[in-house]
Amino acid sequence: MHQLVLVLDFGSQYTQLIARRIREQSVYCEIHPYTVAKDPSKVRELVGNMKPIGIVLSGGPSSVYEEGAPTIARELFELGVPVLGICYGAQLTAKLLGGVVNAADKREYGRATVRVKQGGEGVFRTVKTGDELQVWASHGDHVDGLPPGFAHTAESDNCAMSGFANASKKIHCVQFHPEVVHTPRGAELLGNFLFGVCGAAGDWSMASFVEEAVAKVRAQVGSDGRVICGLSGGVDSSVAAALIHRAIGDRLTCIFVDNGVLRKGEREQVAAIFRDHFKVDLRVIDAEDRFLNALADVTDPEKKRKIIGYEFIAVFDEQSKQIANARFLAQGTLYPDVIESVSFKGPSHTIKSHHNVGGLPEKMKLALVEPLRELFKDEVRQLGLELGLPKHMVWRQPFPGPGLAVRCLGNLDRARLDVLRNADAIIEEEIRAAGLYESIWQSFGVLLPVKSVGVMGDARTYEETLAVRAVHSRDGMTADWVQLPYDVLGRISSRVINEVRGINRVVYDITSKPPGTIEWE
Repeated sequence: MHQLVLVLDFGSQYTQLIARRIREQSVYCEIHPYTVAKDPSKVRELVGNMKPIGIVLSGGPSSVYEEGAPTIARELFELGVPVLGICYGAQLTAKLLGGVVNAADKREYGRATVRVKQGGEGVFRTVKTGDELQVWASHGDHVDGLPPGFAHTAESDNCAMSGFANASKKIHCVQFHPEVVHTPRGAELLGNFLFGVCGAAGDWSMASFVEEAVAKVRAQVGSDGRVICGLSGGVDSSVAAALIHRAIGDRLTCIFVDNGVLRKGEREQVAAIFRDHFKVDLRVIDAEDRFLNALADVTDPEKKRKIIGYEFIAVFDEQSKQIANARFLAQGTLYPDVIESVSFKGPSHTIKSHHNVGGLPEKMKLALVEPLRELFKDEVRQLGLELGLPKHMVWRQPFPGPGLAVRCLGNLDRARLDVLRNADAIIEEEIRAAGLYESIWQSFGVLLPVKSVGVMGDARTYEETLAVRAVHSRDGMTADWVQLPYDVLGRISSRVINEVRGINRVVYDITSKPPGTIEWE
């Protein structure tokens, strides 16, 4: 088994970044709410069971001196496990161990310059005494008095105690965020803690993860269990299916529902990869008529979503009953979903359920198999390549669950959906040809029920409008519109109008999220 670093979350917006930066250095880590270390009687048991080589205390929005502030048991610092406190984690460490924390006269938000007072060891092992580091700070409280036994390791103009440490007890604290890109040498500082203080071996790799995940799936499913997987053609479900297939072979059955609102060529592509390449038991269900009949004359986007969700569950349920000994349902749940399921305040403050096929587990009474629940999105892509999935599938952009139904505004019928499918394919072709596809979160077309007058070949046209949408995002929660080169936009417009009958005007959406959303419906 690989080594583990435990990250305790105090509610920082950057906690997931801490985990990502640690894993990028081939060290495995897990995020848990601080509440797991709150009970003094259970801290020793927690550490004994998890056996972490290091513990990171995240930042957070609270003040350590306010009533009800998040805290942990002081005993955590007495177990001999190296600790790194970041921002709130640093302030809490100081308070619990006898230091002084106060509200600052001058707060420190944004870029700051930190001067290293004690280089050559701890998190500053690769930094010389007197060197200056550009960092990202975000705090309104300062540590004004160090706990007994601690040394002053760094300072800034607005924060005298930017760094402090007790080297003998392997406790190190920084009053800035090394995990963000705005701290240019942040990865180096985290590496100093991981390898210099914790003695990490760097034994986390995607190849080792595959071996462990395959063993876990086999142990969970047993020698005769069968798993069914709703295959959407997206990255998460595709990678999950490939991993489970490696573990149990033909005891995996994938169900791909053609609901009539897929992208161009999607059905054929998924079938070719999973049935022909991986030799998976794939059942492609042609349900286009069923879905489009249910969606006829429905223009309200929420009704579209509900109808598609209901019909999908119905089709999936019908098919699963025909699979003998099917006791497990595979889902492409990712680590951010799991983290959001348990708030840093504890299980009673759930942000959202991490089951990503709403209603299926309860309705079908199947046990869940979630082989990706320890991975971030970028790690899932790495895993897909490790498992032999083609790059063009691994790097596919996110696609909404209701598919083209929420990109074809107004009434849905085969003719309009085909128009959108063909236009969307051109957008993807041109974005790929420009070398932009993998750097963009999503790029797609939206068919608008808005007709305008045009002229083609000296003849009058009266056809619909296509809106092109392209956004940058990290997680889909917020997004900025992409400033696509004019020549790319020009080629898209020219090709769509010339090659797709039914569209005579192309516009570009320059709305960010917020105030807009990524999808139009």
